[in-house]
Amino acid sequence: MILSVFGANKKLFHKILMRNKLTKNMSIEDLPPIVIYDDRCYLCSRFARGVSVLARRKILIVGHYSELGMKIKSKIFPNDYNSTRMFWFVTGKVAYGGRAAILPLLCFILSNKSTKFIPPEIPAECDHNCKTPKAFFRRTGSILSNSEKIILK
Repeated sequence: MILSVFGANKKLFHKILMRNKLTKNMSIEDLPPIVIYDDRCYLCSRFARGVSVLARRKILIVGHYSELGMKIKSKIFPNDYNSTRMFWFVTGKVAYGGRAAILPLLCFILSNKSTKFIPPEIPAECDHNCKTPKAFFRRTGSILSNSEKIILK
């Protein structure tokens, strides 16, 4: 009983250390590939969870509105840029958004280049009506209609 509690606490402690390490020493080139998604949308959270599972947790999944997401977005995007229109796949050199991110994301998942393990932290909360078929088609259309590629400095 005591050993199982220690094991669970050890895993939680490891997750906290990994998150703190990522936020303190933040250089975009040093971070593993990142998927930035809308963490206030149920469908987007499900998409991010699916990406995490398919990538075998080798991609850092970050919400647009999380503390880490805000820090990463401030380093990548200009101040007047609205990055919340689409999800982003950020590698060390390029930030792919929306439709442009689908192919590089699939290539990364299939190639399995990274060996780092990233603990998932994907809350599935929604304050909008995201669970309807209309919302599903609207979000899917948004992914397919928005596309952007930003070269990182």
